Amino acid sequence: MQVVETWEDDVPDGKVTDFRRAVQAQKGESIVFSWIIWPSREARDEGNKRAMADPRLQPTEGDMPFDMKRMIFGGYEVVLDTNAG
Repeated sequence: MQVVETWEDDVPDGKVTDFRRAVQAQKGESIVFSWIIWPSREARDEGNKRAMADPRLQPTEGDMPFDMKRMIFGGYEVVLDTNAG
């Protein structure tokens, strides 16, 4: 498993859409973009299941440093990996 967390460095405004509009970022807010590379979908599903069941990982009102309603997430299938092999 590989976890990558990034903090906005060069996130330009787009003409039609962009990261800032996607999350309704307000002036002074920064965009954080993160992802996890799991070895398999089965490992991902099990990891997510365990995380959701762990009481230490359950958000409580006021503890989060961001508005979780604006968080975007999903799963993707790799279509190109230049490091594979």
